[in-house]
Amino acid sequence: MAFGARARVVNPRLGTYFSIFAALFTALFLLVLIFEQLRLSETLLQVAFFAVPILIYAGIGLSVGSNDALNYFAAGRRVPAAYTGLLLAASALGGTFVVAGTGAFFFAGFDALVLLMGTLTGFVVMAIVLAPFYRKFGAFTVPSYLGRRFESRALRIVTAVVAAVPMLLVLSAELRIGAGVAGRLIALNPNLIVCVLALSVAITTAAGGKRSFTWAGVAQSIALFLALLGVVTTISVIVTNLPIPQLANGPMVRGLVRNETSEGLQLINVWPLAFDLPGEGFATLVKPYTQPFGAVGTLGFVIGTFAIAAGISAAPWLLPRVAASPSVYEARKALGWATVFSGLALLTISSVAIFMRDFALEAVISERLGPLPRWLYDAAAAHLVAFDQTAVRLGFSGLKFDRDGVLFALPIATGLPQAFTYMLLAGALAAALATAGSTMISLAAILGEDVVQGMSWEPVAPEARVWITRSFVGVVAVCGAALTMIAPTDPLRLVLWALSITGASLFPVMVLSIWWKRLTASGSIAGVVAGFAAAALAILLSEVGAIGTPSPIAGILGLPASFAVALGVSILRPGTSRHALEIVRDIRVPGGEVIYDRQMQRLELRKHART
Repeated sequence: MAFGARARVVNPRLGTYFSIFAALFTALFLLVLIFEQLRLSETLLQVAFFAVPILIYAGIGLSVGSNDALNYFAAGRRVPAAYTGLLLAASALGGTFVVAGTGAFFFAGFDALVLLMGTLTGFVVMAIVLAPFYRKFGAFTVPSYLGRRFESRALRIVTAVVAAVPMLLVLSAELRIGAGVAGRLIALNPNLIVCVLALSVAITTAAGGKRSFTWAGVAQSIALFLALLGVVTTISVIVTNLPIPQLANGPMVRGLVRNETSEGLQLINVWPLAFDLPGEGFATLVKPYTQPFGAVGTLGFVIGTFAIAAGISAAPWLLPRVAASPSVYEARKALGWATVFSGLALLTISSVAIFMRDFALEAVISERLGPLPRWLYDAAAAHLVAFDQTAVRLGFSGLKFDRDGVLFALPIATGLPQAFTYMLLAGALAAALATAGSTMISLAAILGEDVVQGMSWEPVAPEARVWITRSFVGVVAVCGAALTMIAPTDPLRLVLWALSITGASLFPVMVLSIWWKRLTASGSIAGVVAGFAAAALAILLSEVGAIGTPSPIAGILGLPASFAVALGVSILRPGTSRHALEIVRDIRVPGGEVIYDRQMQRLELRKHART
């Protein structure tokens, strides 16, 4: 019986469909590689790698369009664990962690492990503390869950307003990093590229909502991992003769320790609360790769890890993905897959940083004979590296790398054809589109479900719900593109701000709503508001220099305030209803009926009874 039910729930042809997509993406790379050797126009090849994948993503999204509410808001709860985990990993990393994270590993060395440890810890916390219980409840959005968990319309609206802020920051960051990546493929105005990307994401997700985003996002995730693993594995074989880049860089690290010090990179001491990950633009190498706590201090590393973990575990653009799983058990498995895929991607980009460090060391080593390596001039022509091209000898101080170009400079340094660089660009763009799509459809669902309909428990007609949210997809796309063009900011900083704000405002209330029965609606509202206000104030004061805590991690200082206020108000003003206590009891039981579906059915019956 169990196997029969499973076969009916999950589409057995998913593997075939995505194998076809993987074959198409690989065929595109091979065709571009062949035409490059035949001296076809470079511009035409670049446009092909930009336009063809985007058209495929849009085609997938449009082909699975739906007006059914369950399909639109939860992909019909038919997404297998492996696909959910793959999509969660790509949506959590996005183009920002893939592109800017590679630069962070390149410049900061081991200190950039804060990104890896924070991400993996966030998925582990989500899997243990939040995801199974959120899946049992089954709400489509985080504000809907909190509002119905505490029977509070005010909490639902307040949470929706607070959640919209970090989601807009993430959307802006991904559109900006995506525009930077796309700008290396097509020669268009950056603002126009932002508009094109926002429009493509809106078209891809609007037709089928979470269903369209799920299957288009899985294709984007496959493109990311095919590009990243395929290119870096090829380079690993060339450099080390081993096809496992995540393990092959060990002997290279031992050589870097000695040679970087002899060429002028000395140990750096920073204060414990420092958090100096590289910013946007060109910079020089200033510390050895293996030195710990030379860019991020000991206390800053701990706080940064906790801030990223808390933000990812409660992220309103990630956590609702588990509602699309067929069961609580599948939701747990999905988080396991997400941990594996995200760890694999982050370990791979750390390998890219080590390989690139080795090439940089070869370029500046004092005993080198002959002219500067040819790849430096090619990378400089691509605006990935800057140096004095008349110099005969270079030091680390005379060689500058673009933080967001380190990933794309590696194929050039290895001497591979341009098609490998185009493939990496297409993979990074796919990651940015995946996170932008996740944020856009989740924010549109929050605006349509929790803001427009937030003051009423009465269920709206399913088609009306879908069309309201569909219209907000366009609104969110316009707002995200406008924010990206009006206030351009370092994407890595924007994402870290968003995760800190999310962790400070939503994480405490989400945890307490499951694990503390005495939490009340008024306590939840106070906790969300206090956490958000404290986080925003801490970031603002850090940016103006009023406090010494770096702004990327300053927002998490609002987390203890949120916990304290939520606990204090709930204790001073107790008022937990029997219905709320029953919901908590049901949430903790993994089997049985989905609570949200049961509530909606009851509301529909009452509505029909009145009419």
